[in-house]
Amino acid sequence: MSRLPVYRWRLAPEGLATFRQLRAMGLRPGGSPVVAQLERPRRRRGPLVAYLYRVDLALPVRPMTPAKRAALERANAARRVCPECGRDAGYRIPPSLGMCTPCAYPEHGLSAVCG
Repeated sequence: MSRLPVYRWRLAPEGLATFRQLRAMGLRPGGSPVVAQLERPRRRRGPLVAYLYRVDLALPVRPMTPAKRAALERANAARRVCPECGRDAGYRIPPSLGMCTPCAYPEHGLSAVCG
């Protein structure tokens, strides 16, 4: 098992990019393997790690199809519905609460919003 080369923050060679950098260029790794890793040191914790991919092996991002767009819209709409009161909260319900804010904190007098 070979180890990946490790580069320090901002010292990676040309031709390598992180997933987010590839996405900003309109590319995706396309199944190519991780070729190196980038480490950004932090003071009190371990370093932040990002994996690097070769830009020359990256493929263009697949276009969004109407079916994918519709599926994403349905999924996002489902995340907005409160399971307690059944109303559209107007925002994505936080998984930590599991319900809209008025239902999670009724003592703050926001329950009138839910009806």
